Amino acid sequence: MASSLPRNSAQTPKKVEFSEAEASDFEESSAEEILTWAIQNYHPRLALSASFGAPEGMVLLHMMHQLEATSRVFVIDTGRLPQETHDLVDRMRERYDKPVEVLFPDAADIGALARAQGMNGFYESAENRRACCRVRKVEPLRRYLADLDAYVTGLRREQNENRRNARKVEVDPAHGGVVKLNPLADWTEEQVLAYVRSHDVPVNRLHAKGYPSVGCAPCTRAVARGEDPRAGRWWWEDDRVKECGLHVADEEQGSGI
Repeated sequence: MASSLPRNSAQTPKKVEFSEAEASDFEESSAEEILTWAIQNYHPRLALSASFGAPEGMVLLHMMHQLEATSRVFVIDTGRLPQETHDLVDRMRERYDKPVEVLFPDAADIGALARAQGMNGFYESAENRRACCRVRKVEPLRRYLADLDAYVTGLRREQNENRRNARKVEVDPAHGGVVKLNPLADWTEEQVLAYVRSHDVPVNRLHAKGYPSVGCAPCTRAVARGEDPRAGRWWWEDDRVKECGLHVADEEQGSGI
């Protein structure tokens, strides 16, 4: 670990107060260095947010497991994930002997959503789609993060315009100031795929079928060679950001990993 990084030297990890002013301290650090610092200071109130629909999360799961076998990982099961995503969750459990914490939307909220817009109302308008994402993704994440001090994501700056300014370590004001770690922020897609190959990291089988980014089954399609990797997400919308609200402070910008 680089000596310039702030760290908690106590035997038992305690919540570390982190401010945006410290963010620049991590910008030259590697993904492994950042994860080491995070585990030292926040585990077990630290967890990886993995969609099991993108290789970045699988890379981070592998890294974290190598550093701490009891590191935590969670997935948001919206109720509409493809079977291939569920299969990958079980493959990762078997490979790493690691339980995956599964978050679910509130049943009453799902019922109210279905009554208001039907089963597939998200196709009808951007407002409906954001409402669906809010109930199925954003609210389960909000409830879960209330019990954590920090969480890890697979955000990379080249994924879309909204993520271009992501810091490697930052404060998440949308979730009560929890520390948000984006260790792969400066990685390229080529680096991610090279890591997957060199470490034989399991990934979603849909990637091989033209789905570089896998979300809910009705909201994801394959993309053509050379097409933007996130073009298959909510493809009926004319939106360069392509977010569901998990990684934007203002849900009106788009309410995905």
